[in-house]
Formats: sequence, C-alpha cells, structure tokens
Amino acid sequence: MVVELISVGTEILLGNIVNTNAQYLAEKCALLGLSVYYQSVVGDNKDRLADTFRTALKRSDIVILTGGLGPTEDDLTKEVCAEVMGFPLVEDAHTRERLVEYFANSIYKEIPDNNWKQAIVPAGARVLDNDNGTAPGLILEKFGKSAILLPGPPDELMPMFAKQVMPYLQTLRPEMIFSRMVKICGIGESAVEEKLLDLIDKQTNPTIATYAKIGEVHVRVTAKVTSEEEAKKLIKPVVKEIRSRLGDCVYSIKEDETLEMAVVELLKKYELTVTTAESCTGGLLAGRLVNVPGVSEVFREGFVTYSNKAKRKLLDVNKSTLKKYGAVSEQTAREMAMGGVFATDADVCVAITGIAGPESDGDKPVGLVYIACYMKEKVWVEQYQFKGNRNKIREQSVVKALDLLRRAILDNYRK
Repeated sequence: MVVELISVGTEILLGNIVNTNAQYLAEKCALLGLSVYYQSVVGDNKDRLADTFRTALKRSDIVILTGGLGPTEDDLTKEVCAEVMGFPLVEDAHTRERLVEYFANSIYKEIPDNNWKQAIVPAGARVLDNDNGTAPGLILEKFGKSAILLPGPPDELMPMFAKQVMPYLQTLRPEMIFSRMVKICGIGESAVEEKLLDLIDKQTNPTIATYAKIGEVHVRVTAKVTSEEEAKKLIKPVVKEIRSRLGDCVYSIKEDETLEMAVVELLKKYELTVTTAESCTGGLLAGRLVNVPGVSEVFREGFVTYSNKAKRKLLDVNKSTLKKYGAVSEQTAREMAMGGVFATDADVCVAITGIAGPESDGDKPVGLVYIACYMKEKVWVEQYQFKGNRNKIREQSVVKALDLLRRAILDNYRK
C-alpha cells in the first residue's frame, strides 16, 4: 500500500520549525511495510491545501496529514479534508466532553469559544482521542482511500500514532511487519557492516539494515510475517548472531532504550553511584543522565569545571598538572575523574575535557577530547579527535563518555 505524507503549516515552509513529524512517520510506515513515495509541505492556505490533498488521494492509498487541527482560524486541515472527501461536519459529543474535562483539570478553567471548534468532526469519521492536548485525530475512509489527520505537536502526534494509528494501519495489510533494534556503541557503521556483511548479503526474511547515529550504530532486523510468534522465530536467531559477533559493543536490543538508560540500569544493577566532571561539554553529560527516570538512585553530583580555577578548587586537579600538560590532556582528565570520586564519595566518576572550538588552543586542534573514568582505584582514559562543529564535538564527547562508563562497569564486574 502507498502512503503519502502532507505536513500542514506555514511555519514549516518558513523554516521556523524543523519538520520532525515527517521523519518519524516515514520511518514508522517503512516498518509497517508501507511505501512512502511522496511527502509534501503546504502552508495554511485553503485552496493550496485542497489541491495538495486531492493530488495525494489520486495517487496514494493512505494520506497522512499533520498539523492544522488547532482552534484558530488558520487551522484548516479538518475542514478542507471533509470538503474534498464529501463529509458534512457535525459535533462529536465524546470530544466535547473531553474538552470540558481537559480544561477542568488545567490552569485555564474557562474554555475559549474557538476551542469548541475542535469538537466538530466529519460525519462518520473515526475519532482518535488526544491524551496530550485538545485536538483529536481523525480517520476518514471513502472509496477505498484513507485520510489520517494528526495534530502537529510531536508530543501529541507520536503517542497517538503509536497507540491508535499503527494498529489501524496493521489491519489494512494481510502481512505484518515486526522488527527488533540492536543498538551499538564504540564501533563505526562501516566496521559494523563489515562484521555483518555475509548476513546482509544473504538476507531475505528477515532483512538487516544499519543506521548511523551520533556516536552510535543501530541495526534493525525486520521480518514480514503473518503472526507475532512467527516473527520471533525468524528474528531471534539473527539478533543472537549479531550480538555474538559484536559482543560488548551491543548496549541494548530494546526499541526505546537509550544509551543513558542502559548505563543507569548497569549502575543500579551493581549498586553504584556516579559523579560527572565536565569541561568542554558544560553539563551535557549530566543532562543526559538526568533525562532517565529514577536516576536519583545512582547520580551523586555533576561538576561543570570550565576554568582551570574550577578544576583545581572543585576537583583538586594539581596546579602543576595544568601548567605542564594543560587543561586538555590525559593527565588532567585522569585527575578530574579521580577528584570527582573523592569530592562526592561516589563509586565512579566520568570526566571530559577538550577543545570544542571554533578556535584551537595552541598546538592542540579543535576536536581533541580526553575522557576518563575512575572506579575502584582503576582509571580508564581515552583520547579522541572529533570532527564537526562545536555542537557535534560536544555531542560525540557525551556519547563516548557514556560508553566508556558502560564499558568500565562491564570490565570491572566481568572478572
């Protein structure tokens, strides 16, 4: 089946916001075995939106539209789609009740008149409840075609699609698509592909695809099947073989588990507390860890020691070390990690010091980063020469720091 994506909103055309919805939906449709041949962006204009929608209906089986479901006058998606497909608009009592409940539980007790517009839906439409906002989603079906209307905010769209739209789309296909993601860190995409090349070359069902992320590689194993049980039988041995070949480079096979989540789980498993000591990353590493629910059980403290004075005062980095080797050095990284443990009585500390740019520091180039981890009287130190702009260097540094922490724990408790 062919799916077409239409993103509605003048703010997207003007570049005021990044269209992450299209990327998310395209990826999910591919996982479902649906073909996405066209993507469009159209502003908040009735005639242009109608023309775009008509064209999409002619050449695609399913059209997914995002945005334009709000309460204001320029939110036109629902009205335009209803007119093009020939559906009258009626009030949906269920959605009206949900609007009353939503505002009763918010800080805004009085419902603006224009919000009642969101309770008006095309007659016969399947209404998708929005648990994170006021605009319901809609599914319109006619003449073998489906139009799926979703709210624009990603934190509303994504859960609605996952919980309500994906099951609907699966019913439209005789076959189902199941997949498992193998998440890898500490090795590049080309090296991963080289280790898995024979598996990739002979793939039929399931298929294997690699995806490069910042500091990570994800391998998706996908099976086209008629049941979940059949999927498990096909996918399980392939995932097992991939893990066998890549060893500790694999940090997770859970779809929604991030690297920081995997690290926090390891810290909890071995009852370890952690402190972070950062220079060039300025707290990004601590921020990644704090993103994980329940991290308070293991996260002791985070230091941002951008200046030499802060490194000396907070982490007890030796003045002579800074003078002889500089702030960006293996020796300084090592003392930062050790100082973090001693200053907070944590079990482990991971430290980052480097040059994020845009200017170099004497003979030390932009992108030079040292990362150290101290645990149980042992220090691991790694040197990197990252490429890219300031933000990318900092992001890569954080990923490598998380991975070093993960590997240090595994190395210590493997024995």
